[in-house]
Amino acid sequence: MTYTDHRTMRRALCREIAGTIGLLTDEHDFRAMRPYRSFIFDDHGTYLEQVEAVLRTRALQGTHTTLALFDPEEYAEFCAQRGLDPDSHTSRTRFTAELAVTGATVPYKGQPLTDLLPALVDEGVRQATWEYATMLLARLGACPACGEDLGREAFARASQLIVRILDTAGPGSRHLVCSVSGPPETLIAVLHADDNGGRLELDDAEILEFTTVLAVGLATGSPGGLVMRTTVLGTPDRVHGWRLRAHGLEPLTAGEVFDAYCTDVESGDLIPPESNVDYCEPPDLGEGPDPTHHH
Repeated sequence: MTYTDHRTMRRALCREIAGTIGLLTDEHDFRAMRPYRSFIFDDHGTYLEQVEAVLRTRALQGTHTTLALFDPEEYAEFCAQRGLDPDSHTSRTRFTAELAVTGATVPYKGQPLTDLLPALVDEGVRQATWEYATMLLARLGACPACGEDLGREAFARASQLIVRILDTAGPGSRHLVCSVSGPPETLIAVLHADDNGGRLELDDAEILEFTTVLAVGLATGSPGGLVMRTTVLGTPDRVHGWRLRAHGLEPLTAGEVFDAYCTDVESGDLIPPESNVDYCEPPDLGEGPDPTHHH
């Protein structure tokens, strides 16, 4: 009887343990792991099928599982820094455990793996964008004239602008996109604000990333823009935007917004305008606090 009770308790405890699977999302990363003898898979498709089978089994057992983006280059660096053998499932387990805390992850909720893969890749891009933008702000250092931390000042300014943009938008759910051009690549951040009975619902991680990318544009004066699309059921969507300027935003005319939405970014060819969409001038954001760094 005691043995049965112990076994029952252990099974109950096992259901309390959350797990993380480090996933190789594409063929390139999968091939990078093939030289390790302890990595037994030789076909990416088969590997994904087996991962999905494990996910389904764990879900049927009532176990929560998270998928983490497994990067072979980061894994090799992880092992080198800690003196671990990379050709070992134990080392991969340690790396995956760290990814669960610091890496890009998405929870498994029974959806097909084909739906989870792009979501996991998108999360990885989001995190990399935020980390890179944060590094750019940190590198700005202090203003030589007044000693103010330029990155912190730009972040505060970006936060104030986002609040005013959301407050002046009127009713409806909002979809904001901010892009900042510059070497080596363009930074893009997205912010969703769902209107729940007049109360906006925002994701904290999206807010942080969006604010950081906007702050980079404000602080560096790099070319960029911010557009917002507002949706209210039963009415045309409203689209308007701003051009990024040092320390501020310059409103785009309705024609400029129309041109931006109806031009293919890569080819420059015209794209037919969407139906049931109004291209508008943005509302007045007000003067707000003066930027502190004209000098």
